[in-house]
Amino acid sequence: MISTTATITTTASQVLTKSNAWRTVYIHVIGAGTIYLGGPDVTSTNGLLTEKNAVPLQLEIPAQEELWAVTGSGTESLRILKPALYNE
Repeated sequence: MISTTATITTTASQVLTKSNAWRTVYIHVIGAGTIYLGGPDVTSTNGLLTEKNAVPLQLEIPAQEELWAVTGSGTESLRILKPALYNE
């Protein structure tokens, strides 16, 4: 597995690029803020809400799909655990 950290702001950021394979990834928001997940058009209105101070969220990412993140306000830290055989 590969661990990475991303700094998420109010501008959507790509946190996973496309891959040729399905991936199981784990997302963990560090801190008391909220991060919204989705595609390149993710906003705080249409994104998948992450819980504040929650346990890591497991996601299944289909082949050829990306994952983007954004905050509603401020800056948050996001930890990502992805497969080592991650084909970017």
